[in-house]
Amino acid sequence: MKNKLMNLVYGVMLASVIFSCKKSENVTPDDANKTANKITATVTPIGTVIYTSAGYKLTFTNKEATFDDQERQNFVNAFFTVYPQMANRFNTSATKNVTFIVDPAYNGVAATSNDITTFSPAWFKSNPADYDVVTHEVMHIVQAYPGGVPGWLTEGLADYSRYKFGVNNANAGWSLPAWSSSQKYTDSYRVTARFFAWLELHVNSSILNNLNSICHNGSYTSNTWVQLTGKTVDQLWAQYSASPAL
Repeated sequence: MKNKLMNLVYGVMLASVIFSCKKSENVTPDDANKTANKITATVTPIGTVIYTSAGYKLTFTNKEATFDDQERQNFVNAFFTVYPQMANRFNTSATKNVTFIVDPAYNGVAATSNDITTFSPAWFKSNPADYDVVTHEVMHIVQAYPGGVPGWLTEGLADYSRYKFGVNNANAGWSLPAWSSSQKYTDSYRVTARFFAWLELHVNSSILNNLNSICHNGSYTSNTWVQLTGKTVDQLWAQYSASPAL
């Protein structure tokens, strides 16, 4: 679609341009909803773009001059595709205002604090297909746990969400690992995510929703697993290890 200049704001000679997304930027998977859920954006001359769609707002700040524009679009598309789905499933009170910062001073892959996720441009220059990192990170925003939740559980559920909602995992070469006797549920990330996927399939289809609610409410304890399943997490892991097929 052609960009349409709607008005000039910001005084002090700064221009604000409101435009509809290109067809390739449309993030609604359902063709019937494409017209209703177009993305609009307000562009400032300081590297920040504010995208809105269906009540959600993404503030995207890029501090890296060489960050690929297609990758920016991939981030935006992924956010508007997966975040509403995960919020609808796991936390309907999750914030609808999220900030992404692409920062060359950050040396990791990505990190989330409150409603802000920081990304390393160097990582995505080398791994451009890995933009479902967005899916993992924004699940942390949905989680918004108040504390007292083990890190392995938090990260495991975030990678489970990437497995369940991700939009480009196969092209990125990302998948859940096969079970191994050397693994433990406390290994976190994909190992724990596979365990969670197995629990959902073989123990209780609503267990992860219930587990997330307990964590979100700040009432998680080691006894939570017994409350949800009648078994300790160690007993569940032993059951999984005996028959780990998904």
